[in-house]
Amino acid sequence: MVVPQMAAPAPGLEDSGDDEPRSVPYKVILLGDGAVGKTSIAMRFSQDHFAQSYKQTIGVDFFHKHIELPNGQRVALQIWDIGGQSIGGKMIGNYIYGAHAVLLCYDITNYQSFQDVEDWLRLVRRTFANETMPLVALVGNKVDLAHMRTVRSTKHNQFCDENDATPFFLCAKNGENVNTCFFKLAAMLAGVAVTKHEVESTTKVVTAEIINHQRHDPAEQGAAKPAKKCEIQ
Repeated sequence: MVVPQMAAPAPGLEDSGDDEPRSVPYKVILLGDGAVGKTSIAMRFSQDHFAQSYKQTIGVDFFHKHIELPNGQRVALQIWDIGGQSIGGKMIGNYIYGAHAVLLCYDITNYQSFQDVEDWLRLVRRTFANETMPLVALVGNKVDLAHMRTVRSTKHNQFCDENDATPFFLCAKNGENVNTCFFKLAAMLAGVAVTKHEVESTTKVVTAEIINHQRHDPAEQGAAKPAKKCEIQ
């Protein structure tokens, strides 16, 4: 497979071919173990879609979306979704090379996927050994399963502090914080300061699903309660 090399975002601009404003292109890499939700994150952001069935990414998939920042600047995020099994592959260095940002993704309910982020980051550092490191972000996915969390937010933030990474928590399934993550990422890459209000305006409204759990043992449902006896001595 021939891997296209991304040109530096400035001063070169992406020409849309029509009268629309040109966009500054940035190459964004999604790295992490298989089944942590990298493809779901990319699809939710680029297509606002979530696939209910899991399909393993082999090699690399590509996604593309334009973002307009508050100052009117347009950014084109070219997202490379790298398969989780690629960490030992010969092409992985070529996939990562030229990235402007790397999102290290893990599943907050899978502690091993969080531990393996160290290996993915080591791979990025090795690829950029003699060059400037890209922007690095740590992404904890599946926050809708917070009741099954195995990675505490303190661990997440500690990793970010120790490795100069930007922290994000999101949910690809319902879209929570996905747009916010990429909007902030685009602004950081373009060097554009954004206000809290501007960031919050990108947040998708998530409707909570109310689940009526069983409150008693099903085997006891319908069983008659023993009548209380009153005895006079």
